[in-house]
Amino acid sequence: MRIIEGRNPVIEALRSDAKIDTILVSREANQGSLNKIIELAKAKNVRIKNVDKTTLDRLSENKRHQGVIAEAMEYEYKEIGDILDYAKNRGEMPFVIILDEITDVHNLGAIIRSAECLGAHGVIIPKRRAAQVNGVVAKSSAGAVEYLPVVRVTNISQAIEELKEKGLWIYGADMGGKNVNEEKFDVPMALVIGSEGSGIGRLVKEKCDNLVKIPMKGNVGSLNASCAASIIIYEIMKQRGI
Repeated sequence: MRIIEGRNPVIEALRSDAKIDTILVSREANQGSLNKIIELAKAKNVRIKNVDKTTLDRLSENKRHQGVIAEAMEYEYKEIGDILDYAKNRGEMPFVIILDEITDVHNLGAIIRSAECLGAHGVIIPKRRAAQVNGVVAKSSAGAVEYLPVVRVTNISQAIEELKEKGLWIYGADMGGKNVNEEKFDVPMALVIGSEGSGIGRLVKEKCDNLVKIPMKGNVGSLNASCAASIIIYEIMKQRGI
């Protein structure tokens, strides 16, 4: 069972194809602000259960449930082909986000949110030594995880090779690269974002066709992984006419 908590994530889960079993609503919550959730749940024949706030506190993974939690089936990870099909069905050149050992669930959720909002077609994460999709990620993504395909792979390098075979160019975010605003992104592509501490791993970096960076002016020499990802994703989509 997967926990989806918070009003916006639960609303987006109800709007999407997420398989929800029960909506738990706090008796102490402001019912007026939960009417939209209740209406959507009734329209989809999802069971609604009124519970004490202490029950939600116990189930909550981040203690920010806002008076509502959805109990859903475990997140269904997709395949790389699903991402490419998603791009094809939209009549767009594929744009994939690859996360190389992002370990913070809030960063993962924020990146998924930016990727979905700005028009990327999917996110690839590793199975090990990395954050996985859970309730905190759903909350941090504001429900975007219910719409954007997320693929979990055993080996990022092998996933890159598969994407290359499909005709994608691989760009890595790295401070040794070319300024992102000076690069052209007019090809099917994937963007690799490295871990919060050490960036892209050596073996993964060697598989990138090009490296790009965000030009810096301030005294602090780096950005949070999710902030950096958002800026680069926006620059790429701006070139594509977002």
